[in-house]
Amino acid sequence: PPVSVSHAMGVMIRRAMFSAWWCSQIAAGLVAPASVRPGARVPGEEYDVVVIGSGIGGLSCGGLLAATGLEVCVLEAHYELGGCAHEFAVDMDGRTVPSGRGSEERLFQFEAGPSLYSGLSPDRSPNPLKHVFQMIEEEPEWVKYDTWGAFLPEAPEGYELSIGADNFKEILRRYGGPTAVGDWERLSARVRPLAKGIMGLPSTAVRGDAGILLTLGAQYPAALLNVVANAESALAPFDMSSPESPFYVEDDFLRNYLTLIAFLLQGLPADGTLTAVMAYMIEDFYREGAVMDFPKGGSRGIVDALVRGVDKRPGSGVFRSTPVESVLVENGRAVGVRTATGALVKARRAVVSNADLATTLDLVPLGAHPAFDADRHLLEDLPLCKSFVHVHLAVPAHAVPDRAPPQWTVCSSWERGIDARGAVVVVSVASKLDPSLAPPGYHVLHAYTAGNEPWAPWEAFQGAKPNDPDYLRAKELAAKPIFDAIAKWAPDARDLAVVEQIASPLTHARFLRRRKGNYGLAIRIGEGVQFPPVTTPLPGYFRCGDSTTAGIGVPAVASSGAQCANAIMSVWDQLKLNRRIRM
Repeated sequence: PPVSVSHAMGVMIRRAMFSAWWCSQIAAGLVAPASVRPGARVPGEEYDVVVIGSGIGGLSCGGLLAATGLEVCVLEAHYELGGCAHEFAVDMDGRTVPSGRGSEERLFQFEAGPSLYSGLSPDRSPNPLKHVFQMIEEEPEWVKYDTWGAFLPEAPEGYELSIGADNFKEILRRYGGPTAVGDWERLSARVRPLAKGIMGLPSTAVRGDAGILLTLGAQYPAALLNVVANAESALAPFDMSSPESPFYVEDDFLRNYLTLIAFLLQGLPADGTLTAVMAYMIEDFYREGAVMDFPKGGSRGIVDALVRGVDKRPGSGVFRSTPVESVLVENGRAVGVRTATGALVKARRAVVSNADLATTLDLVPLGAHPAFDADRHLLEDLPLCKSFVHVHLAVPAHAVPDRAPPQWTVCSSWERGIDARGAVVVVSVASKLDPSLAPPGYHVLHAYTAGNEPWAPWEAFQGAKPNDPDYLRAKELAAKPIFDAIAKWAPDARDLAVVEQIASPLTHARFLRRRKGNYGLAIRIGEGVQFPPVTTPLPGYFRCGDSTTAGIGVPAVASSGAQCANAIMSVWDQLKLNRRIRM
């Protein structure tokens, strides 16, 4: 049971598409992420724990460990923090302005990753990132809203309605078939008891050892018994197509809609997703009083809160512009890292990689540890999710109508498949939610193909110059469905834009240091392959992020960071932190 519970809890709902690091520099002059900013802080020589990467997973792990009194060092290669969830700024001329280098009032703040968040503003929530904030006692301010727009095959003219149970039924009545509402009510009734157990167990309290009996069993006995009793169903793929399935959905619109939501949140269609994840999603999005949350300051608000959780602790710190070259292995154990400048940073307790799987493996030299090499051989060819094409626009405020929703999704055809190239596009106008993200009189738009851009068409451009005509044409072609999606609500946005940037999978590969620009592992449930755990065969070397057991999405990577920290700290330290969680 502990293994099943750990897996079920580790795969909580995936949120908010992410990835794309600087969707700017290819068009406007690239700045190497390894370049050290003048005046940047330099890490010390030794800490209890060294974390490689400042993504949400790495910062969550580092903040929790620092909260127990350990000295933690987080090393980030880039000069902006946050990994896939970082934010970047450009000025009126489209020039990149690193953090702290310009007047915030005249800068456009662009998000490189997540746009959609929920379960973060309530004081009591099952969201793992909320639990991390509670445990490190830092948190951003939240803007609450409830409207989401969509353009679907059944609704080509689009709609915008509040999320929540009643409004979703209205969508089903408008665009679904005669069985849609009945199918939904039966499905909700089937998953609600399962969701109650899953949402009653904090995935941030999961451990991989017998301590789970204390952190989950003793603290949440009813919810744990519920999950164990329903483990077979919870850990199975979510099957809406088979008439014999308890989750069968006859209506095509409802089935396609839920598959779309699953893909947006964790990169795989519903039939490749755990039933536990779908149960969480259905309950969280479509319950009474449901709202969406947005951090003040954009994704940087989230990152800054997590950074404070590390920096405020004695002997701990987060360091920019400090790329790691390799993990040091001595006497069969990870004992620190070597940075790109040749400096050694030792780790008394652990080294944690928040990089993608390929980088996590490559950081350990071949031959340094036989068992790790064997694991490397097993993991190096795991399937990867596709990448993204991103567009960032800075436009005069009148280019986006006041009545437009802050976010909208466009899917033009179910038949092509939602993972077909350019088939699904998400548009976010973050400055509608937080006007401080753009200068007065302007909006910032971030739009992207939702994890459906293949790597193969871009391989030929590796090493090409940013202004290579063929590369520019390829970006323009790939971005066409994105500009079409933007035009659904803002038809003049491109013509009026004062800043325009297009990023390809090559942008991801370069600035996020991700193999083939990937957005995480594409592991379908039911095919006998599992996400790698937070532990590795190399003693003292751990991993967290979207390439580990929790998978893709903001809640998932926060959960992975917490579970990684739990694997390093004692069960007693964990219990002290877990007392701050409010479910």
